[in-house]
Amino acid sequence: MNKKTLFIGTAFMLVLAFAAAVTLFQNQQPTKNTALTTQQMSALERGNAPIKGPRYAKVTIVEFFDPACKTCANFHSYMNDLVKKYPGKVKVLMRYAPLHQGSDQVVKLLEAAHLQGQFWPALELLFANQNAWTSNHVSQPDQAQSILAQLPLKPEQFIADFNSKDVENAVTKDIKDGQTLNVRATPEFFVNGKPMPSFGYEQLNQLVEQAIAEVY
Repeated sequence: MNKKTLFIGTAFMLVLAFAAAVTLFQNQQPTKNTALTTQQMSALERGNAPIKGPRYAKVTIVEFFDPACKTCANFHSYMNDLVKKYPGKVKVLMRYAPLHQGSDQVVKLLEAAHLQGQFWPALELLFANQNAWTSNHVSQPDQAQSILAQLPLKPEQFIADFNSKDVENAVTKDIKDGQTLNVRATPEFFVNGKPMPSFGYEQLNQLVEQAIAEVY
């Protein structure tokens, strides 16, 4: 066997080895096209979570979000547009995923506002003023609370709810459910139990359109 033949044979084996390694790596990666397990499906919704859109809507977008997440803020108006685009067919159910430092306290503020029917105005305020209560990806709960003082909330009830077991349990359940669903970044979306195959506005819109076609 001459040197040229030996070189070609060695190169061919290296290519085969590389291809096999890539295939093995891809097969070991979790895929968002995989159907959720029964346990994961049960972790999607929380009964008293904030909802936008009619409860009878057959298409449910579950969003795990962090109020300190800039991408979540950018997606917020798009989520509102989706509910308006398909009136009576789509609803959005919000779940807390406080991944930024300090956000665990901020989502408790949101849940306390939710108990007074002010979740959506509170979320709008925090997203609109995100730079005022976040710094270097760290949430400042005191500043967030000051911003929410603009809302028509009963102050004593708000503080009592913030410190209550009900609020703590709601946030804890969302965090645990997010872990069950492998939520590692925000926003994370599920449409009628299906995770997005890849991230983006168009991908979410396609998933919603598919779900509408299936149930209507």
